[in-house]
Amino acid sequence: MSVAQSRRISTLIAGRFARSMLARASGSTIALSRLWPGRTDRLVIAPHDLRTADATRAAEIYAGRFVFAGKIVTCHGRSIFDLEPPSEDWEAALLGFGWLRHLRAADTALTRANARSLVDDWISNQARKRPLERRADVRARRVISLLSQAPLVLGDTDGKFYRKYLRGLAREIRYLRHATLDNDGVPRLQVLIALCYASLCLANQARNIKSATRKLSDELQRQILPDGGHISRNPGALVELLSDLLPLRQTFAARNIAPPPALLNAIDRMMPMLRFFRHGDGSFALFNGMSTAPSDLVATLLAYDDTRGVPMASMPHTGFQRLDAGNTALIIDTGPPPPASVSQDAHAGCLSFELSSGVSRIVVNCGMPSTGRDNWRPFARSTAAHSTLTYRDASSCQFVELSAMKRLLRGAPITSGPSNVESYREAVPDGDVLTASHDGYLSRFGVIHRRVLMVSQDGTRLEGEDSLSPAPGGRIKGSEADFALRFHLHPSVKASRLSDARGVMLVLPNRDVWTFEAMDDKVDLEDSVFLAGNDGPRRTSQIVIRQDARQAGTIRWSFVRSSTSASATTARRNARREPELPL
Repeated sequence: MSVAQSRRISTLIAGRFARSMLARASGSTIALSRLWPGRTDRLVIAPHDLRTADATRAAEIYAGRFVFAGKIVTCHGRSIFDLEPPSEDWEAALLGFGWLRHLRAADTALTRANARSLVDDWISNQARKRPLERRADVRARRVISLLSQAPLVLGDTDGKFYRKYLRGLAREIRYLRHATLDNDGVPRLQVLIALCYASLCLANQARNIKSATRKLSDELQRQILPDGGHISRNPGALVELLSDLLPLRQTFAARNIAPPPALLNAIDRMMPMLRFFRHGDGSFALFNGMSTAPSDLVATLLAYDDTRGVPMASMPHTGFQRLDAGNTALIIDTGPPPPASVSQDAHAGCLSFELSSGVSRIVVNCGMPSTGRDNWRPFARSTAAHSTLTYRDASSCQFVELSAMKRLLRGAPITSGPSNVESYREAVPDGDVLTASHDGYLSRFGVIHRRVLMVSQDGTRLEGEDSLSPAPGGRIKGSEADFALRFHLHPSVKASRLSDARGVMLVLPNRDVWTFEAMDDKVDLEDSVFLAGNDGPRRTSQIVIRQDARQAGTIRWSFVRSSTSASATTARRNARREPELPL
């Protein structure tokens, strides 16, 4: 039999093999050599995609409606790649091709044809490429998507399109291998992960496997800190990276190649950190650019955690502390800002904390919205958007301000902030005490913020003390010394100020009641905004105490859990107002 005849026979039976393999795949890595007999010298395996897929979105895409990053674009018969994108986030999502997983979830002949048509449209029109399409991290996401969704796109196709698909994929990989990795942090790791995938999924890549593995190992050792946190101090980075690293580990095993020790060690360190940042309701603490995390994706990631251990109380390398007592969890930021090269999304939230009781979050930071970030970014990154102390309405960190520099650096890195953040904890007869301080206001205003937190053994009481003081031998600079202590409340908490104006009653969704009290200061209940909701920004409330550091530099306060039903009924009756509707 001639080579040409062999290829024609392979083309005829390829669709049948594809349907069979898709039916048996059940989420595991797929050997494409069985999809394409006679073509095993090229594309041999497809990694698994752990990210959540929604089959209902396949119908929207088929109808020409592309919904990404909170924006909707309708094709009206035109190519989606010819239309003007409504935002950079929307365009990055389109060109990353992650939406192919929704078509694969539907798994019909129609969605397979639609996926093939869209990919063919993009491959066939190289002249219209946009600058964002050439960005290394966007290209890396596209390579990973095209590899992992190859069974969808290639399942019912012929040899001609198969070769065209491989040429387009090879071109993307070639560009990545020669890309300049200017952007540090997660984008740089995504590029190296994509190159590792490419070397494993294409046959005859032994030389590239070794090179890609070495580079990825070096970068993982640099970016994943010894306690498992990411160098950016963003909890969301763990979710993003584990979604790629776990399937990469599977792909190594599927190729009968030992995963590099650095990859295994990074995953083993990151898993406990993933649990460290979780509240009782499964949500993540909102620090340094964290937004809402898909609960189903997080559950999938945690299913790969063999140890399933209790998170450690202290993460000294990343700079966070956690106090657990009873059903109460307290997560505190006790670290300096990250290096400038990975600080584009970092926040000025030093010594801020989040408090939860069971499955109810009580005190939160405002967080970062999942869409429309540019509108909210300056506020979300400010100290005022965190549950901590602000001095003279200033943030404890300063950011790049020049718009031209922002465009050059793709964000606003931190230029200065706390350089000396100290924290220590101790067990006392009544509970656990954490004492921390930072010097973020020292150079500009001559003051140091010190915070002491104590959680009772049963978790029913949190006592705190915040103070401002000059450095030893120094003095407070300037004539103004006003400061504000803020506690942002979760939107599900109903808050009403007590009649003595020194406390606030808080009713949780499960009707538990907590009471906030300030020992010697007037308490205000003001409007706030919760940015990290699944349905976008929501109005909420914040407890605020204002003081003058020259008159009284210390505020003592407490959160105490009361009884349930009787107090809840009284709180609802005396509530100054009901929680406001979402924005």
